[in-house]
Amino acid sequence: MAVAAAVPAQQLGLAMISSLAFLRSRAVASVASKSCRLKFEKEVAHSNLCGAVFGRQGRRGSIVRGPCSKARNLCAYATTQESVRGPSQAGPPSTDGGVIDTSPPRGTRDFPPEEMRLRTWLFDNFREVSRSFGFEEVDFPVLESEELYIRKAGEEITQQLYNFEDKGGRRVTLRPELTPSLARLVLQKGKSAALPLKWFAIGQCWRYERMTRGRRREHYQWNMDIIGVPGLEAEAELLSAIVAFFSRLGITSKDVGIKVSNRKVLQEVLGRSVIPQRSFAAVCVIVDKIEKIPRSEVEKELAGLGLPVEAVDTILQALTLRSLDDLEELLGSENEAVLELKQLFELARGYGFEDWLQFDASVVRGLAYYTGTVFEGFDRSGTLRAICGGGRYDRLLSTFGGVDTPACGFGFGDAVIVELLKEKNLMPDLSHEVDDIVMPLEEQLRPQAAAVAARLRACGRRVDVVMGNKKMKWAFKHAERLQAKRMVLVGSAEWAKGSVRVKDLSSREEKDLPIEELV
Repeated sequence: MAVAAAVPAQQLGLAMISSLAFLRSRAVASVASKSCRLKFEKEVAHSNLCGAVFGRQGRRGSIVRGPCSKARNLCAYATTQESVRGPSQAGPPSTDGGVIDTSPPRGTRDFPPEEMRLRTWLFDNFREVSRSFGFEEVDFPVLESEELYIRKAGEEITQQLYNFEDKGGRRVTLRPELTPSLARLVLQKGKSAALPLKWFAIGQCWRYERMTRGRRREHYQWNMDIIGVPGLEAEAELLSAIVAFFSRLGITSKDVGIKVSNRKVLQEVLGRSVIPQRSFAAVCVIVDKIEKIPRSEVEKELAGLGLPVEAVDTILQALTLRSLDDLEELLGSENEAVLELKQLFELARGYGFEDWLQFDASVVRGLAYYTGTVFEGFDRSGTLRAICGGGRYDRLLSTFGGVDTPACGFGFGDAVIVELLKEKNLMPDLSHEVDDIVMPLEEQLRPQAAAVAARLRACGRRVDVVMGNKKMKWAFKHAERLQAKRMVLVGSAEWAKGSVRVKDLSSREEKDLPIEELV
């Protein structure tokens, strides 16, 4: 009896200990949750910095990877463990079925099939235009040395780098643009590359910047560059390629214009104001913001370079010029910038795209390496930011240890042009299409259906094989969704005679066709 009575007592003792342990764990979890929530709030500022490097911020209750994730993941556990595990469970959180954020990092994009079709179509047009002008395609690493992009002109781009130190202690960055990579490759090739070079590239670029319509932190960029041609025929060829691309997409000069100027205009104005040449690049960077920030801020930044009030007024007044006649009156008919701009407009007249061009002295481009002609494509309705931009950069190679080499090019982003196509109702119909649907009518005929599909694909047709045990009604709906042209049915009776049943889905006619005639 004593032994029998001891058993319930032991069980009761264990139950009490278990209950006390559970209550204590609940109290600890509550404290941990409060502590973590406080730590989470303190970590937000730092997580924003991490977002600047990785383009992502953690959310409370999310299991996130990367810097700052330890504290946030602890919070996620503390705030979600009861709902996930239940109060009666014990042990560490399971990694299976963890809560994750399914959105891509902020400012980046996924490309599901419908978006990928659009991207492929756009890139195909980039390539076809480039090749029609005799350009060859190149590419560069997405990851580049940081020093390739760190310049001393105070450019906005230097504050937008996704840069970090790699495991070997090297300072690297995701490329924010393609031109410096191009310059590096040209220098690497050296004299083995016969000039002129006509190269184009379509590459992914990264900038940590404020996002607006058509502006993302990750985008693709189409570049065309000409190396080794000092004359304005190079700029004219590039502008002609841009116009050809717009025309292919159905965009006209009523929809889009191209503002054109020359860095030498501002250089001449600064020279007349006795401004040191070393200030020129910094002035260009500031002036490029004239449509982004109030004039008073531009004046303040120019004054911060040590420019007198009179010089600032002269610069800003010159930037209001909108005709070559007014520019000639200001600088004189023999001024180098005036002569080059006149020549460029004459070449544009010869190419037949003069109506796309518009002189605008305020265009200087925000990158310090430009030296001559500069231009920007713009939406005439004014609803979108610059569509593309470029110009001449004769001294870029020398900044990386090479010699001054005549060069010019442009960059054209993928995001803004898509917004423009939507605005103008010019988006293409890019639904998924196949030529043939092949369907075995019996499961044992699946190898024969595979042979039919292989034969058709070898003939260059796009073929989808019905997989799984599907009914004919489903197959016809599937064919309609894929806009298939034919249904090829593999049945035992037809196969025994060496043929298949072919149904034309547009005319609804069908016939038995010998396999050797199937193309």
